[in-house]
Amino acid sequence: MKRLLTIGHSYVVAANRRLAHHMAIEGRSEWEVTALAPERYRGDLRTIDVEPIAGEACSLVAVPVRLDCQVHLMTYAGRARELLADRWDVVHLWEEPFTRSAAHVARTIGTSARLVVASFQNITKTYPWPLRAYERETMQRAGGWIAFGETVHQALSERPGYSGKPSRVIPPGVDLERFRPDPAARQAIRDRLGWPAGAVVVGYLGRFVEEKGIDTLTGALAGPLRAGSCHAVFVGGGDLEAELRRLAARAPGRVHVQTDVPHDEVPQWLPAMDILCAPSQSTPRWREQFGRMLIEAMACGVAVIASDCGEMPFVVGDAGVIVSETDEIGWREAIERLVGDAARRRQLVERGLARVHDRFTWPLVARQHLAFFDEVLRG
Repeated sequence: MKRLLTIGHSYVVAANRRLAHHMAIEGRSEWEVTALAPERYRGDLRTIDVEPIAGEACSLVAVPVRLDCQVHLMTYAGRARELLADRWDVVHLWEEPFTRSAAHVARTIGTSARLVVASFQNITKTYPWPLRAYERETMQRAGGWIAFGETVHQALSERPGYSGKPSRVIPPGVDLERFRPDPAARQAIRDRLGWPAGAVVVGYLGRFVEEKGIDTLTGALAGPLRAGSCHAVFVGGGDLEAELRRLAARAPGRVHVQTDVPHDEVPQWLPAMDILCAPSQSTPRWREQFGRMLIEAMACGVAVIASDCGEMPFVVGDAGVIVSETDEIGWREAIERLVGDAARRRQLVERGLARVHDRFTWPLVARQHLAFFDEVLRG
């Protein structure tokens, strides 16, 4: 049996550890899989204790972490050093190569292990010290790397340390047991909000921050809300919550803002939407790295409208509507057209469901990882 250690601070969330879980299932005849995760981690919105998975197929080792208030400087503690020094065939690192934790893993694992790193970084950057030193140390040790999207591979493939090494574009996955069309959940949320079963609901899921395009979306919704042609629900949290509350006050009974929703409850809210909008806006230091809410919405049978920011056009393909991130009029028109066209929404729902099943299921993503690990071992 080949031994795989997969590491990531995001593994504190059960939904993210589905990758390790399904690698253990898909590789059960060839791979022994162990996942290393934090016991507790300070996320963007709350502190998270490591979440269980019923019937988890991989072995889980949870350890303390230090400096989790600053992800670039976080390190694994407790039993981590002992575990890293064990004999592994492949160590898979779901930490950005320019982080302290990545460099610590690179210098601690045994010499016989092949290190495969993964990245969401889709902008070419010059890092300050010590981040550039961490990246150099990590990539000198790495035997291969995984890009979580086409724009990631474009940004990194010619970068020193990455260029010339085996690489693969493999997207994140979505749990189709949890994210699925759910008429009962759809009706329960609409009943809770006092909205008619036949209302057209435009939704948003994510952080309430400027780069996520909140201003673009609220401006585009002003007309349809005023005309009474749709309702709007915002699920998430962040600095622009007050702006969304003001929108709700201007359209009483038609706009709902829901905060403090843990990821486990997101599958209850998505089916209540007819359209999910993702109007992310590029900045000099950031552009959308994937857009997990897009594949979750498509899996729930929700039509999507996304901006052309970062990776999102590659995620959506022909299964949704893509609008320029700078085209405010285009956003208004795209929402108004889709709100008024039930047949077009049904068409996009069908395409979205097919795309998710073809490209983004966790078993498929797990098999792609294991195939790449075998390639690196053969290399």
